[in-house]
Amino acid sequence: MKKTRYLLFTLILSVFFNAQNFSQNVNPFIGTGGHGHTFPGAIVPFGMVQLSPDTRIDGSWDGCSGYHYSDSVIYGFSHTHLNGTGVSDYGDIMLMPTMGNPSLNNKEYASKFSHKNEKATAGFYAVKLDKNNINVRLTATKRVGYHEYIFNNAGNANIILDLNHRDKLLEGEVKIIDSKTIEVFRRSEAWATNQYIYARIEFSKPMKISKKEVNGKQENQLFTGTKLALAFSTIVKKGEKINVKVAISPTGYEGAEKNMLAEGKSNDFESIKKLAENDWNKELSKIEVKSDDKNKLTVFYTALYHVFTQPNINMDVDGKYRGRDNEFYTAANFDYYSVFSLWDTFRAAHPLMTLIDRKRTSDFVNTFIRQYEQGGKLPVWELASNETECMIGYHAVSVIADAMAKGITGFDHEKAFEASKNSAILDIFGLNAYKKNNYISIDDEHESVSKTVEYAYDDWCIAQMAKILNKKEDYQYFMKRSQSWKNLYNPKNGFMQPRKNGNWYEPFDPREVNNNYTEGNSWHYSYSVQQDIPGLIAAHGGKEKFEQFIDAIFSAADKTTGREQADITGLMGQYAQGNEPSHHIAYLYNLVDKPQKTEEKIKYILDNFYKNAPDGLIGNEDCGQMSAWYVLSSMGIYSVTPGKPEWETVTPYFDEIKLHLEDGTTRVITKNTGKAELRKLGFENVKPAKDFKYDELIATPVIAADRLFEFSTKVEITPLNPDDKIYYMTMDEGDVSVRKTFKVYKGPFTISKTTQVSAYAERNGEKSSIGTANFNRRPNHWDITVKSAVNPQYTAGGKLALIDGIKGDTNWRKGEWQGYQGQDFEATIDFKSPQSFHEVDVTFLQDSKSWILLPKKIELYGSNNNNDYYLLDTSETSVDPKNESVHTIIFFLKTLPTEARYIKIKAYNYGKLPEWHQGAGGDSYIFIDEISVK
Repeated sequence: MKKTRYLLFTLILSVFFNAQNFSQNVNPFIGTGGHGHTFPGAIVPFGMVQLSPDTRIDGSWDGCSGYHYSDSVIYGFSHTHLNGTGVSDYGDIMLMPTMGNPSLNNKEYASKFSHKNEKATAGFYAVKLDKNNINVRLTATKRVGYHEYIFNNAGNANIILDLNHRDKLLEGEVKIIDSKTIEVFRRSEAWATNQYIYARIEFSKPMKISKKEVNGKQENQLFTGTKLALAFSTIVKKGEKINVKVAISPTGYEGAEKNMLAEGKSNDFESIKKLAENDWNKELSKIEVKSDDKNKLTVFYTALYHVFTQPNINMDVDGKYRGRDNEFYTAANFDYYSVFSLWDTFRAAHPLMTLIDRKRTSDFVNTFIRQYEQGGKLPVWELASNETECMIGYHAVSVIADAMAKGITGFDHEKAFEASKNSAILDIFGLNAYKKNNYISIDDEHESVSKTVEYAYDDWCIAQMAKILNKKEDYQYFMKRSQSWKNLYNPKNGFMQPRKNGNWYEPFDPREVNNNYTEGNSWHYSYSVQQDIPGLIAAHGGKEKFEQFIDAIFSAADKTTGREQADITGLMGQYAQGNEPSHHIAYLYNLVDKPQKTEEKIKYILDNFYKNAPDGLIGNEDCGQMSAWYVLSSMGIYSVTPGKPEWETVTPYFDEIKLHLEDGTTRVITKNTGKAELRKLGFENVKPAKDFKYDELIATPVIAADRLFEFSTKVEITPLNPDDKIYYMTMDEGDVSVRKTFKVYKGPFTISKTTQVSAYAERNGEKSSIGTANFNRRPNHWDITVKSAVNPQYTAGGKLALIDGIKGDTNWRKGEWQGYQGQDFEATIDFKSPQSFHEVDVTFLQDSKSWILLPKKIELYGSNNNNDYYLLDTSETSVDPKNESVHTIIFFLKTLPTEARYIKIKAYNYGKLPEWHQGAGGDSYIFIDEISVK
């Protein structure tokens, strides 16, 4: 009876969607070129299976999805892919049909193809493999991939299963069940360092193993190893089809079999293809747009398609899933998902889902809660039950707060708040310094500016949850923390500027991309106060001045400085539509009463940065965020502040838009729809929670002096608010046992010893956090000449940094190391007069993943005239360059007691990165910090 009802429902859907075939407007090739990083294969909305061709197997940046439109070779068809990410992974369970004598060498089983023989629609992909004249067609259900291979020539047909495809195989297994059925297990390491996937593969006709490559066990039709590939072969007639069905599971063979029984019983490829199309029509029909411009329709519905590509269902049909602790659980009353690119998607993709898919939003939050319970914290960038810790912030709290603020139920609000609060009190990624000081400095953690402003926004989100739950003290605590951006706002220039050693970091260029920001620069992050735009406007001196500051980002030169950052694309001045931190900025004109400027910028972006072409995305798709921006903006709405049940507005891009919501109602949007109606669209009945009072955060004063001085230096302490009163305390080398107290700061003072200065500001009885700075008298008066050219990103403050006695730690991104790329290091130290010594210690750092390798050899020379040098000692590296742990090594160069005025140190660069390295062929770095003489 259930089957009959399902078939009837499917028939009704088919009739309805044939009348309104939204999926015909989807072009899966959009974003497969340029830097979009999308893939064109067969998927259904939010499906576990993403069955797509792989044209890249090298893990390259533009090959993150496994496919790039500029390629002409297909290596195979695998069942998992990532949509628009900036890091490579997936490509699991790869099959490739061939003819003739089978080969397990991917260069030999790969085939040329032509785009003229390639087709992709929603839920379907087809291509002709030129090498053996094989037509491939692919479609899918949520958990099963369907392959149809048409062999246009008679002969020996092969299907290659290569478990070493793309990422590193940690553990593989193939079990032969019978001549038409095999089971596969693959545990792999890439971005997700411990990914499990199981598969059940069923052939439509008997196949025999014709070739194998196995470095483990081979017994009783069971093959294991870390190098594992098999060819399955049969004789075919000209034009014969072989169908293959692949069910996948994150839990085990039993799960894969259950998934096959539920979704893989059909042998009718066309019916499955039609069901996939119907699935897409059902989802895409939630937003109905009208336009005479076919390209605009295609861009819109492909954007919606990309939003619905992930997160991916990550449980079996019976609800069983693999938790973050690698244990098994069963989801009850919700669906469990994976692939949460939250740094990207909290901004637009998740707010869009709160409007058109509230139930799935609830499922996402339930998934977050389970990951907190099983893994100890909310996801940051979760992938296949692995936390990658990629990007920054704890933006799951934004998704939760947005859901709660918009009245979404179906999850435990108290547990969600508990999990959110937990994320904010951990001592990781600079949070310990942030909690103590209300900001992160360069001394504390890399990407300090971005982390500070994004933590502050997340804290505001937690405060909104606390308000809804009537938790007054929590609300007040997190609202105060949410003002932490004030400590990095420089009132002299209006930018979010990094601080180091109590002072503003100089030299400062807002265009510079460096380790103080995440995939951006100060231009991009100086508007990232989504939680308190009125406060940011006031800090700038009012709406007129803030309007000028918004104008400035669009009128600035469209070139960044500093590190090359491929993610920064779609520049309008310094505004970068191709990367997420800019996505809300154009809407800020609304908040300075200049909506016409918002109109102008948004229309330009919609017109110019989204095209119906393979390179039609201006930057990485980033799991639907780039497209969600388009969908919302074209509807005339955008969520500048997720966590508020309201939208910022702009004139809709289309003449008419119909929203079909879950409650059965339809909202019609036209270019004449009022801004007030758009502002509360979908959340008209949500009542705001009652506000509580909270304390203003007082910004920590700036402490300025020469960090390294010869004999004395002047210390000046400046409040960030002129109404603040400053108190300070000094502690020099002789004050270790002296009890000190803070005193009123009356003006600059001079120090002549190595001294620590502490200070805080006070206003109306409220105190800032205590800022601390250390100023060091030079431990020597040597001179140093560095022959090598330092990378301008890694100067550590200049050449004296190598002999200043201040040592950096293993987090080299804090800026305490000097970096030299593609060259040997050579430096000469002048003691100014002959000096007796017996040892010279030189500290180097290795971070293989970041291209930083220890030098191959270090040499120490001495001289008394700076011309004639004699070799004193040599030391060679004993650390394996494949050792990926970040560590420092001190090379002890020893000699008999020697007297010399000059010493010279040579360190020989490792050279080009080897084949095993992800950056193979690139120039390695030498990172050096301190040279000491004994």
